[in-house]
Amino acid sequence: MFNDLPLLIVFVCVISLLLFIDLRMIGHKQKKMGLKESLVWSGIWIGTALIFMVLIYFFEDNGKLKAIDFISAYLIEKSLSVDNLFVFLMIFDVLSIAEEKQHYILSWGILSAIVLRLLFIFAGVALVNLFHPILYFFGIILFFAAYKMAFGNEKKIDLENNFLIKFISKKYKVLSDYEENKFFVRKNGQLFITTSLLALILIESADIVFAVDSIPAVFAITLDPFIVVTSNLFAILGLRALYFALAGIVVLFKYLKFGVAVILAYVGFKLIAIDFIHISNFVSLFIIISVLALSIIASIISKKKEESIISQ
Repeated sequence: MFNDLPLLIVFVCVISLLLFIDLRMIGHKQKKMGLKESLVWSGIWIGTALIFMVLIYFFEDNGKLKAIDFISAYLIEKSLSVDNLFVFLMIFDVLSIAEEKQHYILSWGILSAIVLRLLFIFAGVALVNLFHPILYFFGIILFFAAYKMAFGNEKKIDLENNFLIKFISKKYKVLSDYEENKFFVRKNGQLFITTSLLALILIESADIVFAVDSIPAVFAITLDPFIVVTSNLFAILGLRALYFALAGIVVLFKYLKFGVAVILAYVGFKLIAIDFIHISNFVSLFIIISVLALSIIASIISKKKEESIISQ
């Protein structure tokens, strides 16, 4: 990874600058992020990732292959993350979190996710280097994840039976009626936790579960820590803006979960067959783009048919 130091420095500087602008200048405003603003920020994050891919292409050794690995890994992470956004939506709905508070919670959620992802990635790479056959196990996990994605029941948030929520609620009293963006509130000398903190905890626990699927999926593309880290972080850093854009682009996602399931099954097969069948990453990129495009096109066509039937 030290051979990639110049681009790594560029990555850290650009990400730090964008995070500073997003979190300090925009994220701390206690207001709902509008559709236009969220789409602009989603475009900025996606555009920055594409520019970084171009830098990899021109300035890295084997730049063409690494650029393909980067965009393949990025697309996998981005498509998988959409399912996580709907989980975030359910968490906020169940806890009755006001829309103007969601931006603040997601800010901390993304920062925490960065730390967790780095830990998962480096632990995963170390584990693969230590015991290569673990990739077969990762492949099996991805097959199960693909089946669950396509045929599993819709996720539900059960607060009453959630271990973390039950444990914390026993230690602290929960305050739901509060105005400022805070995780802890002191009233009459007593310390309360807010429902914002409960939401953050649930979001982080959901992200841990998500990482169990997403990181092995990227290992099917590359084990290069530089590519895994940068593609992963670029994908999750744009999540918050994408969350607030959901209302305007949800039409694209009706069949996306089936497309993601196909991709998970494919990369699961690729991991299991990694020592027996060589599949070019050019082929992998073509499959990923084709499956995502077909699922989005099918979603749009389905939506137009529904609108046509309603208008009749």
